[in-house]
Amino acid sequence: MTEHLTKETFLKKVFNYEQNQEWKFEGDKPCIIDFYADWCGPCKMVAPVLEELSEEYAGKVDIYKVNTEQERDLAMAFGIQSIPSMLFVPMSDKPQMAVGALPKQSIEQAMKDVLGVSADVN
Repeated sequence: MTEHLTKETFLKKVFNYEQNQEWKFEGDKPCIIDFYADWCGPCKMVAPVLEELSEEYAGKVDIYKVNTEQERDLAMAFGIQSIPSMLFVPMSDKPQMAVGALPKQSIEQAMKDVLGVSADVN
């Protein structure tokens, strides 16, 4: 299940940019942060894909959503210019941003390449 973040929960679970100049990930597993808005058509197309992935990768990756209309500070802090934008956050490396409505296959590839996480093959 994806989780919606406010600025307050973002500072605790992902990155406290008010206290740290340098990137310091606060989470206990890699995550994806989907910056979206309710009126955005492509964002609505990505939402069910992220829900699917959050179930398929449960316990391996946290998937968060940030509503850019309600959390303008967060959107500004990450220079979000267009939505959807997804921030892929690995455990020990710098995060990487992807812009646009990515298909599931591309998101999974980024999860593998950037986050070092892949689905269990049955």
